[in-house]
Amino acid sequence: MEYNDSLSISMDDFNGGEEIDIPETLPMMAVRDVVVFNYMIIPLFVGRPNSIEAVNAALASNKLLMLVSQKDATQDDPKAEDLYNVGMVSMVMRTLKLPDGRLKVLVQAMTKAKIVEYAQHEPYFQVKIQPLEDGETGDITIEVEALMRTIREQTEKIMALRGILSADLMMIINNIDEPGRLADLVGSNLRLKVAESQNILEETDPVKRLRLVNQLLSKELEVSTVQAKIQNDAREEMSKSQREYYLREQLHALQKELGDADDGQELDELEARIKRAKMPKEVKKEAKKQLDRLDMMHPDSSEATIVRTYIDWLLDVPWLKGSKDKLDLIEAKIVLDEDHHGLDKVKERILEYLAVRKLNESTKGPILCFVGPPGVGKTSLGRSIARAMGRKFHRFSLGGMRDEAEIRGHRRTYIGAMPGRIVQGLKTVGTNNPVFMLDEIDKIGADYHGDPSSALLEVLDPEQNTEFSDHYLNLPLDLSKVMFITTANMTDSIPSPLLDRMEVIRLSGYTLEEKSVIAKLYLLPRQIERNGLKEGHLTLDDGTLRHIVSHYTHESGVRNLEREIGKVCRKVARKVAEGGTGPYIVSLENIETYLGPPKNIPEAENKRLDEPGLVTGLAWTEAGGELLQIEVNLMPGKGRLTLTGQLGDVMKESAQAALTYCRSRSGELAVAEDYFDKHDMHVHVPAGAIPKDGPSAGITIATAMYSAITGKKVAATVAMTGEVTLRGRVLPIGGLKEKALAALRADLHHIIIPALNEKDLVEIPEDLRQQMTFHAVESMDQVIALALNDGINGQPQTP
Repeated sequence: MEYNDSLSISMDDFNGGEEIDIPETLPMMAVRDVVVFNYMIIPLFVGRPNSIEAVNAALASNKLLMLVSQKDATQDDPKAEDLYNVGMVSMVMRTLKLPDGRLKVLVQAMTKAKIVEYAQHEPYFQVKIQPLEDGETGDITIEVEALMRTIREQTEKIMALRGILSADLMMIINNIDEPGRLADLVGSNLRLKVAESQNILEETDPVKRLRLVNQLLSKELEVSTVQAKIQNDAREEMSKSQREYYLREQLHALQKELGDADDGQELDELEARIKRAKMPKEVKKEAKKQLDRLDMMHPDSSEATIVRTYIDWLLDVPWLKGSKDKLDLIEAKIVLDEDHHGLDKVKERILEYLAVRKLNESTKGPILCFVGPPGVGKTSLGRSIARAMGRKFHRFSLGGMRDEAEIRGHRRTYIGAMPGRIVQGLKTVGTNNPVFMLDEIDKIGADYHGDPSSALLEVLDPEQNTEFSDHYLNLPLDLSKVMFITTANMTDSIPSPLLDRMEVIRLSGYTLEEKSVIAKLYLLPRQIERNGLKEGHLTLDDGTLRHIVSHYTHESGVRNLEREIGKVCRKVARKVAEGGTGPYIVSLENIETYLGPPKNIPEAENKRLDEPGLVTGLAWTEAGGELLQIEVNLMPGKGRLTLTGQLGDVMKESAQAALTYCRSRSGELAVAEDYFDKHDMHVHVPAGAIPKDGPSAGITIATAMYSAITGKKVAATVAMTGEVTLRGRVLPIGGLKEKALAALRADLHHIIIPALNEKDLVEIPEDLRQQMTFHAVESMDQVIALALNDGINGQPQTP
């Protein structure tokens, strides 16, 4: 038997209300996928032999038939245990024999009954039944009335959501006042599961049955609401997609009508570009593979855009395209000298590379690292090197970079993915052998995105960068012909493996003479041009330039110097713009009208140090060499040592070592043995807002303590640097050239240095060494003899 899924209809008692005798024994037919409720009229398709026999037996007697639902609808030959015990006694109203041998039967449920016993199993089921009567409803309470109204409203909502709302059915539901009949009618039209419908059927208490239907209605309402929302969303998405497709087709038709380039023409152009492009075999193979994929895609799909962009990148990268090097060493030297004054060490290294390149064309590009204070020309030097070699130049800053993908690129699976800065730079210059300037490599960062310095290990290694792998391209790229130049202010923050891959070239600060020459040859002409002046508008003699360098700047480089010259040029430009003709002569007499009072007076600085306990030391920072003034005061106390001036741990330990040395020299100092126990010592390093650290101020602190204890002054023209031990030995330090330049800028001509640093004096230009006297010492006794016991006679001598 099969259930015809049509709307069931409720009717009043059949046969005009005549009572029908229900026999004790009736033929029984199993139905599946449906539970028959009271008062239902339902069409059934009967096909199973035993079911046909049961219908024929009913027609042969009183047309009454017991209908029971199967527990498992998939069973074609159910047994007694496979059937529910409660069903409906129904009357066969009409039958129709179909051509395929099945019967179409129209039945009406009459009354609910329970199977007591199976009297016969073959050729059809014959069962003994017991009619089941509903309990008394009693008076309709407010709760029952509210429950009935709720059921009516929920039924209407569910049928509306399912699109099967019927005005006739709702009229019938609204006119039923009996809880049991309302529960049966609603339950028969909800399309519930068989087990749920059977629970409703078996409940004989009308009010309980009504509550059970209400629970199932609430659940079905939630499910129907979500289902309707899903269908609505799907319908809207489908409508949107169909609309977009329709508009795209219209757009294509218009483009075709207007004669614009179509997709086929674009693919042909890409194929032609791939054939013409100079690229390795594996790259060309990958490009053709991606082009075939693009040909099979819809041109407006997001994937097609990604593939098209990837092919464009493969075509734009200069895989095998390079520029020809200028190997004329004389011309290259002229170019380097034109752009920069001094920097002989760097220029010599570039000329050496060109010489090797001239003799061996297959040599790999060097990996250079320019280390020096700000403003000495590290970045501009890279541009000058590219011009001297006839190569393209590309620069990008590594300062603050924290994402490894900036170097290696993003994988194409990410939205908006693109290659790293290396590949982007090669595309920009259009050659595979440019000069790459990686600025501020000492300021590179790291976070959860990865460590860019680790990615640079492959880029800056000549043995590995022949097959550099960018995540976006995912193809080997040869970077061995690229000349990489990195810049840094200091090497301390550069990871050791990365520093080991680079050839470090240190650029020291400029001397007063060098700055004057740079200002005259480079800075002044550039500022005159930038401010719209002509040569006849402004005159600055050499003496005035030297005065600007010494009294208005205090730096290793020339950035502030250029700003001061620019300030002079702007004031002259204003006068010219107001109608003046010039020439305007800037001299020592009127320089303050242009730049204001001097910012730096070396002579006054030295006079302030002509007291016991005051000594000038030398320090090295990432900005170059600096003066370090040490002050020591003694006062009655209990032997405490106070250190101020934002000193680091290493510098504090140097002060403690210096004090220990002084205590061990009580005899030479001519003080009582308990002198240090009855006096407190305060060591201060001015510019207290600036942190200071390092061991090179050791002999300076010890000398200042010695001077404060003895009351002897240290000459104002003396500066010193060196590390001190407990036994008074003087150990070597670094940055000697920068420290010497700082002393010379401050007009200090006598410098005490460790004897082990004498070898570093060759780095200082000869003309500077002639202006200074370097005193090499091995112990603090020698330092004291030179600084406090008239060991310095003021005659310049070069060790």
